[in-house]
Amino acid sequence: MATALNLYKWILDAVDTLPADDKETVYQLLDQENISPAHLEEALEIHKQHRTPMREILGAMGYVNPKDYAAQLAQANNTGYISELIGSEFFDFDADFVRKFNPADLIRHLFCPLRQLDDTVIVLAVNPNEVELTALVQQVVPGAEILAMVGTEINVTRMVNNLFQKPLLHHAVNHLKESRPQESASRVFTYPQIATAVVLISLFVISLLLNASGTLAAFVVVISAIYAVSIFYKLALSLASESNRDDSIFMEQVRALDDAELPIYSILVPVYKEPEVVPRLLKALSRIDYPREKLDVLLLMEEDDLETIAKAKEAAPPSFFRFILVPESLPRTKPKACNYGLNFCRGKYVTIYDAEDIPEADQLKKAVAAFEAGGDSLICVQAALNYFNAGENYLTRMFTLEYTYWFDALLPGLDRLKLPIPLGGTSNHFRLDKLQELGAWDPFNVTEDADLGIRASCNGYTVGVIRSTTYEEANKAYKNWLRQRSRWIKGYMQTWLVHNRNPLVLLRKVGLKDWLSYNLFIGGTVAIFLINPVMWVFFAIYLLFNPAWMNEIFAGWVWHVAFFSLIFGNGTAILLNMIGIFKRRNYKLLGFALTNPLYWCMHSMASYIALWQLITKPFYWEKTDHGLTSVNTDSLFEEDVIPLSAATSPIITAKS
Repeated sequence: MATALNLYKWILDAVDTLPADDKETVYQLLDQENISPAHLEEALEIHKQHRTPMREILGAMGYVNPKDYAAQLAQANNTGYISELIGSEFFDFDADFVRKFNPADLIRHLFCPLRQLDDTVIVLAVNPNEVELTALVQQVVPGAEILAMVGTEINVTRMVNNLFQKPLLHHAVNHLKESRPQESASRVFTYPQIATAVVLISLFVISLLLNASGTLAAFVVVISAIYAVSIFYKLALSLASESNRDDSIFMEQVRALDDAELPIYSILVPVYKEPEVVPRLLKALSRIDYPREKLDVLLLMEEDDLETIAKAKEAAPPSFFRFILVPESLPRTKPKACNYGLNFCRGKYVTIYDAEDIPEADQLKKAVAAFEAGGDSLICVQAALNYFNAGENYLTRMFTLEYTYWFDALLPGLDRLKLPIPLGGTSNHFRLDKLQELGAWDPFNVTEDADLGIRASCNGYTVGVIRSTTYEEANKAYKNWLRQRSRWIKGYMQTWLVHNRNPLVLLRKVGLKDWLSYNLFIGGTVAIFLINPVMWVFFAIYLLFNPAWMNEIFAGWVWHVAFFSLIFGNGTAILLNMIGIFKRRNYKLLGFALTNPLYWCMHSMASYIALWQLITKPFYWEKTDHGLTSVNTDSLFEEDVIPLSAATSPIITAKS
């Protein structure tokens, strides 16, 4: 009993040190038994360390219902509590007046003006004493007095979504197309590109008619050169990634981060018709090593995806998760959903995770440390991606080989040489303000992140990598893999076309080194996939049938060039894929690296599907099914940092 009394006295003494609003509110919560002394003790300890408002701590920990806190906060401030009135006949606001404000300001500062009465503006506010509130209102109504009524974050977000849905949706879909049309994939081919293609094809046909063997010999030499240069460029990148790199200083910077100084971090998670992965997703994100009250997780779901919405509600995640329902519109793509979600982000930094992702717990802190050390030009850092079900079948093993090499060797090589980096589809971390300044994602590009990484470099920003891994589910179904890969390759084709609309302008803008790297890495990757079957067919016909007309084509040094490209190029590519095996000590995959030519045949098939779709349906988003793995992911998780059922997250919808 004495211990309990001492604890309670300590709690009361600690509450007395809180700001006035928090102190009165917490006293009332204690008096009405809306919070237990044990939970309050834990929250006070977090407040002492992080100096975060108690409202955010108690809500993030799930110890107090946000409505209960708002009601007591209103009482402590001798003002009205308005949450229970919203949606009823007694709730009144002036929609035209609200639309005079910037929705980004309303979300960031958690308030919404309701109407103007003479010189007074009635405001719905999560914190009636928000420092910036008066200044923001007076930008629209100079000299206005503020009458703040207390509500919850869900009230503010829902009103903003209701009242600004059309402009927010238009901005998500059309902003890049309207503000930077030359950087948007909304137009697939430009007239100069079409004219260039027609001229080249015409010259090739004419040359065939005049001198077939000479033309084909020249063709073999050109594509052999492209193939060899692309392969050996990747070898150079791999060697650059292996140069001495001491991460000890960076890790010291990560460990030195003060939780009290960490900013709010937004996480966008687009999910579409993937109810089966929701529980794993919520579990993965809830174990992230970052102050709970400084996390801002937005689960982006299409408003007609009722099954996923129901599954997300059933999971009942902590209150720092928000469910944002994206209004139906075309194109129905991941980048459009992310652009829409950006309107509701409250963080200084923002990252994107896919539904099946399991990021390493310290990834956000590593990103913050990288941004602090990287200077103002650093707009994005990319974490590595790898697979938790690598050994499930042949396809998952080859996928793991490919990803390990890509993210552990190629991208670090580009980073080391300060070259443009095409981002992966997830675990890329951005400065929110710089991302918005750049125009965010292109909703018409089906590999929006690869495009964004190149666009960032073209606009003078730098992109880096961090040594942290996000684990995903490797595709185990062949048709599913083919859909996913053809979409990725189509997006690379879109990206190459967009940034080669004015090649000379781009060359002057970024310099020869970056220009060559971009074309070799983006264009070269696609070219290899398209060239491979051509080279193999030519070589097979020559060896098996040795027709006379091919002897003319492969006469003299042409044969040596083609043979070198085919044998040494493919051999080098196989060896390069082994680099990742040794980096992650995944030696069980070593033998599978030798079968890469079979895997490349699948890539070539996907590349020709992508080329056809680029012409016939360029913006079509091939849906990839997730949740197919039979691997039990429970062993991948450490003990949960927070309870998954702490509080129910609100669903934000334009129709709520």
